[in-house]
Amino acid sequence: MNYEAINEMMLEMGLPFAYHHFAEGESPKPPFLIFLSPGENTFSADNLMYHSFKKLDIELYTDEKSPETEERVEEVLLRHNIFYTKTETWIASEEMYEVLYEMEV
Repeated sequence: MNYEAINEMMLEMGLPFAYHHFAEGESPKPPFLIFLSPGENTFSADNLMYHSFKKLDIELYTDEKSPETEERVEEVLLRHNIFYTKTETWIASEEMYEVLYEMEV
């Protein structure tokens, strides 16, 4: 999945989003999304790379727990046949929840 396809998928989620971070002072009011590609896993043999699986993280930020918003994100991922793992944390300094979806594309 290339950057354009990921961008289109993010648009389908219907929330403000940015790659890696919003510019200083431009972060929208929650809920919003951040996505980034923290690396990749490769399949190789005989000193040749045959395939690259890019890591993709999508971070959902909300100021209160929102199962409906999480469901919206998850429905888009399922429509695109993407397997993900999901974790959640409370960020006390920001007073926000972060739901992290980790996957390979």
